[in-house]
Amino acid sequence: MAILFALVARGSVVLAEFTATSTNAGAIARQILEKIPGNNDTNVSYSQDRYVFHVRRTDGLTVLCMADEAAGRRIPFAFLEDIHQRFVRTYGRAVHSAQAYGMNDEFSRVLNQQMEYYSNDPNADRINRLKGEMSQVRSVMIENIDKVLERGDRLELLVDKTANMQGNTFRFRKQARRFRNTVWWRNVKLTVALIILLLVIAYVVLAFVCHGLTLPTCLK
Repeated sequence: MAILFALVARGSVVLAEFTATSTNAGAIARQILEKIPGNNDTNVSYSQDRYVFHVRRTDGLTVLCMADEAAGRRIPFAFLEDIHQRFVRTYGRAVHSAQAYGMNDEFSRVLNQQMEYYSNDPNADRINRLKGEMSQVRSVMIENIDKVLERGDRLELLVDKTANMQGNTFRFRKQARRFRNTVWWRNVKLTVALIILLLVIAYVVLAFVCHGLTLPTCLK
């Protein structure tokens, strides 16, 4: 799974979060929230080991996710933009006064669903390319996490790779099942087309035979 962890926060107050594997990414994410400089809108990424924490802050609302570095920048930031829009559309002004984890029970399910979509569905990146709305992500530099967290303060990132491998296995099985279904439908269509063709040939042959039988009668 490309995106392993995500949260939505107001300042350093986490309003909702979800993790797809056993990891301490939440603790590191909260450290990042407390250390991000300034209050302006920003897109920024911090790398640690083989993972990258991507952050989008807009109008005082911060959406953060941790993704495998192989996911690049476009998909994680498309995910962050999508989550920001869904969160604001769902809760409106309530985000400015909500208590910590006030939206977690409901919105964690949305995080889970969209993490699955942006991690596994190829349409997520295809649609994003067609829209061409993520050109600003190209200017986002991926900096080492030491840029925002001092080495002595930050935690070592722990990720359950077994759970991640299970997620990859699940994705492979899903793709294999989709491929089998595609092949099955193609065979059905070919069979139906062949049957129709045989029926047409049989009809032409019968028509020709019947015409040949009636022709001598017409000549009389």
